[in-house]
Amino acid sequence: MPLDLPPTRVAGLARLEAFVPKAGRAYAEGRNHDLPQDGHPHVSALSPYLRHRMVTEEEVLAAVLGRHSRDGAQKFVSEVYWRTYFKGFLEMRPMICSDYLRGLDRARDRRATESGLRREWEAACSGRTGIEPFDAWAREIVETGYLHNHARMWFASIWLFTLRLPLELGGDFFLRHLLDGDPASNTLSWRWVGGLHTPGKTYAATASNIARYTGGRFPGDLRLARSPTPVQGPANPPATAAPTPPAWEATPRSGLLVHEDDLCPEFVLARLDPAAVALLSCAGGRSPLEVAPRVEAFTRGALLDCAGRLGLSAEGPLADPEAVASWARGAALDQVVTPHAPVGPAAEALRAVEAALEPDGIPVVRVLRPYDAEAWPHATHGFFRLRKEIPRLLDAIGTPRAA
Repeated sequence: MPLDLPPTRVAGLARLEAFVPKAGRAYAEGRNHDLPQDGHPHVSALSPYLRHRMVTEEEVLAAVLGRHSRDGAQKFVSEVYWRTYFKGFLEMRPMICSDYLRGLDRARDRRATESGLRREWEAACSGRTGIEPFDAWAREIVETGYLHNHARMWFASIWLFTLRLPLELGGDFFLRHLLDGDPASNTLSWRWVGGLHTPGKTYAATASNIARYTGGRFPGDLRLARSPTPVQGPANPPATAAPTPPAWEATPRSGLLVHEDDLCPEFVLARLDPAAVALLSCAGGRSPLEVAPRVEAFTRGALLDCAGRLGLSAEGPLADPEAVASWARGAALDQVVTPHAPVGPAAEALRAVEAALEPDGIPVVRVLRPYDAEAWPHATHGFFRLRKEIPRLLDAIGTPRAA
């Protein structure tokens, strides 16, 4: 039973409402079970909506903690903050993303020149390796745009240690096909499985674990790598400073640029009455290879849904930064205001827009969410440093201490 994931905020809020009663003990006990045949009943499947901030972390946390105590919902709350942690960690270490892209270029060159690697990569992406669960997950990703988090870890482990395929090609496969493909969570999760995020500590998929948490769909000896050696790759660089909120003022000729990384721009509109609005689409920037049509369609639909529900008459979606610059010039804007885009394709597109508008003296103001400004500076090392701050972070966004 495939998940129904329409690209609308209404659908995301409905999914949140349906999940809230299960966000406490039921989630803690069932969250590791990968049961696509039952519609993934133990998890929220909110990730496509959170990835594009069609529904925000604050809204999810407020809804869950309005029903459950902080202790009762601790597992789910931690998972929300894992997403926040990964974003903050990469935001302070953008070099990791640059290293990943260079590694992807090298892996693509190898794929083009090494016929054996090309055949193995094609078999893995199409679900023809002969490893039954891995092949099922590969097909599920392509056919639905979704995969349970536990299955993603197993998949990455088999890709890296049993099939011995390049990490970057695995990360790229996920980004091209997953509706929730997120540069931070995806890149750092693959590095975590491979032993790069936590140096020397790998994640090894086992046949017994897979059998236990997939309802017995894949019993038997899968002949998986048992004691994997960490993959080779760049170490984590030292953290730089986290972004800080910019000083800015709304002007009569300010334009709002909405991008796919933050489709709840109300926190910007609280200060801004835009003279013009444009939508920036960056889904194609996820990969130098073809991005799945399902992903492109979801992103386009999400952008249009945002403009429609806010009653914004908007140009786009525009995929070319020069087209965005032409929009700003044509509207005679004196500044372009946009939600901050974390490291990834949207941030790269905004930099290109800035470069295109520089000769015209039109700045691009990136407004940082208070949620991110509070949390990201604590993503300096491992997750557990940020986890200690969760009670204070929850207080800062006004969530109740007890349900």
